[in-house]
Amino acid sequence: MKKAYVFPGQGAQFSGMGKDLYESSDLAKELFEKANEVLGFRITDIMFGGSDEELKQTKVTQPAIFIHSVVLAKTSPDFKPDMVAGHSLGEFSALVANGTLAFEDGLKLVYQRALAMQEACEINPSGMAAILGLEDKIVEEICQSIEGEIVVAANYNCPGQLVISGSNKGIEIACEKMKEAGAKRALPLPVGGAFHSPLMEPAREKLEAAIENTVFNKPSCPVYQNVSTVGVNDVKAIKDNLIAQLTAPVKWTQSIQQMVADGASEFVECGPGKVLQGLVKKIHREAEVSSI
Repeated sequence: MKKAYVFPGQGAQFSGMGKDLYESSDLAKELFEKANEVLGFRITDIMFGGSDEELKQTKVTQPAIFIHSVVLAKTSPDFKPDMVAGHSLGEFSALVANGTLAFEDGLKLVYQRALAMQEACEINPSGMAAILGLEDKIVEEICQSIEGEIVVAANYNCPGQLVISGSNKGIEIACEKMKEAGAKRALPLPVGGAFHSPLMEPAREKLEAAIENTVFNKPSCPVYQNVSTVGVNDVKAIKDNLIAQLTAPVKWTQSIQQMVADGASEFVECGPGKVLQGLVKKIHREAEVSSI
C-alpha cells in the first residue's frame, strides 16, 4: 500500500509556526534563513512571533505556509512519498517536496503568486463562502443560475463541504439561494478575494510568465494536481495545471478519491494545522491519517 503526503493551503497559519524546527535543526535554520534572504525581509520574525493580523496578509500567509511545509518535509528523516498533493497553495509545497521545483524557485513563485492575487483582489472586490450540507450538483446549479454576477464552485473540500467564489453581490445572492435549497450553513469567509474563480485572471497572467521562466525538473513521484485530479509526472502538464489553478476549482475530493484508487492507504499531512487530515477522513473513512 502507498503513502501519500498532502500539503495545506491558506488558512493553516498560526503564530509561532516553525519556531521549534528553527531551534532544533541546523538544516531547518539554514532553509529559514535562505527564505529570509530570497524574500528580502525576515518572514521568520512574523512566523515565530507575529500577530494573527500580520500573518493574515496574503503576501505573508502564502510564503509562511509554504516555508513551514517544505522545511518539515526536508527535515523529516523518513520522508519517502509514493505520491503527493497540495491544497491550492499547498501544490507548490508538494512540487518542492517531490523534487520538481528547487526550494528557492518555489518560494519565489509563491511570493509572486501572493502579490499577484493581492493585486487582483484590489481590482475586483470579491469573496468566498463555505456551503455546508448540499450536494455538489445543487451548489453548481445555483451558481450557474445567478445572472449578471460571477459566482463559481471553487473548492471541492469533501462531500457536503464546498466553497464558492465570486463577486461580493454574487456571493450574497448565492448564500441566500443555498439556504433556501436546504444548506445547513452558507458562510462568507474572511478572505481577501475570489480565489479560484475567473476574477483571478489578472493574477493568472502574471503567474504564467513567472512559471514559464522557472526550471521544472522531473518529479520523484506523481503529483495529484487540483486541476486534473490525476497523478502527473510530465513537466509540461505540471506547469500547465499550475498556471490554470488560479482561475480553476480546487478538486480536492476528486484528487483524494483518485489517490485512493491508485493505492494510497496512508495520508501524512505536512505543514501547519490538521485540516487536511479531517478532509481526507471525510472523503475516505478507511484512510490512515497522521501528520509530521
